[in-house]
Amino acid sequence: MLVTRRQALGSISLPVGLALGAPVLASLRGARAQAVAREAAEHAQEPARAASDGDFWAHIASAFTQDRSVINLNNGGVSPSPSVVQDAVKRNMDYSNSAPPPYALWEILEPQREGVRAAVAKHWGVDPEEIAFTRNASESLQICLFGIDLRSGDEILTTDQDYPRMINTLVQRERREGVVLRTFPLPVPCESDEQLVRLFEQHITPRTRMILMCHIINLTGQILPVKKVVRMARARGIPVVVDGAHALAHFSFGLSDLDCDYYGVSLHKWLFAPHGTGLLYVRRDKIASLWPMMAPPPDKQDDIRKFEEIGTHPAAPALGIGDALVFHQGIGDARKESRLRFLRDYWAGRLTSGPARDRVRLHTSLDPRFSCGIGNVQIDGLDARKLADWLWEKHKILVVAIRHAPGGPDAPVSFQGIRVTPSVYTTLPELDRFCDAVEWAAAHGIPA
Repeated sequence: MLVTRRQALGSISLPVGLALGAPVLASLRGARAQAVAREAAEHAQEPARAASDGDFWAHIASAFTQDRSVINLNNGGVSPSPSVVQDAVKRNMDYSNSAPPPYALWEILEPQREGVRAAVAKHWGVDPEEIAFTRNASESLQICLFGIDLRSGDEILTTDQDYPRMINTLVQRERREGVVLRTFPLPVPCESDEQLVRLFEQHITPRTRMILMCHIINLTGQILPVKKVVRMARARGIPVVVDGAHALAHFSFGLSDLDCDYYGVSLHKWLFAPHGTGLLYVRRDKIASLWPMMAPPPDKQDDIRKFEEIGTHPAAPALGIGDALVFHQGIGDARKESRLRFLRDYWAGRLTSGPARDRVRLHTSLDPRFSCGIGNVQIDGLDARKLADWLWEKHKILVVAIRHAPGGPDAPVSFQGIRVTPSVYTTLPELDRFCDAVEWAAAHGIPA
């Protein structure tokens, strides 16, 4: 959702500069921060124009403490947090250790989680009583994948491009309980929602009792039609668990728009929240029947907080989510989405039109309906792992090598490439350095 100028000016009792974006850039001071605020207001209705505004994004980039001697193009793995989020975590960790911890943690800091819960829920359009904070998407999704009752012989359906940890979760249920995991391949890339829904539907059997699907696939950045698959499956009484690890705060949507029952996400990717923070959404009428991984008191059976019963833990990371949300709102959902897609299109456009264009194969659709900031590119004749290693060792450019072999490590590779995930602090000169290196490798090969 885009934060309009009127909404920003109407933000509770914050000064105008804060409401428009100064808390997002707390490390900036005085006239500089006010300039960012004015620019954010000017762009409030024009995310497409803001996407290429270098001055605006330079201000945003200055809120990060990223080491510029390296180029991080693996923000899809885990992103750095801006300084305002780092400062919030440090402040609360310091307080936890200066006051008596039982008092600081349980009487002061933990209750403040409720304000963060309310703010996050409001921004993504759901009830606060449907939002739990976890440590990452894996924990959120495992709560759902382990917590839905199944019997021996029941089938779970997913694609062969789902995240390995989630596949391992289902394989453990298969080994332990006798359920059956079924997977099917997807086209790479795919530019038809109808084809994607049809593939899920065609692989449902009378024994299908659960579907796991990605909102955006980590391998290629392919966006799947969650709402359409959920509706198709719900008509057949099949619950759908949605892996949103890469989606929330990446492109603009509301959780309420998806009409799903279960959604898990890592907040340390695209929201820039503290490392080790995640979110679990469970539709309110599904909470009571979903088993948590750690046992809560019996009176919390229908309370979303039962999924947060993990014993003693730091309060600071969860509270830092609130600061990350304010930073995100200062940028604006639509402006952020436009910038991330602009950066992806910038490097992809250069490689596909440059001297190596005949050897460049994109495994990511450039249609904005099917992708956003994540891209996967293959250079014919270059091994993806060797290319990724060389980019890091020679140029200090961090990307991820993708070798998709759905049958296991010794199985044939169905596609390979390097995954490239810039972020809002990434500069165009950094992407030029990346493209220069890839084009050199395409022309000369990777030195032994």
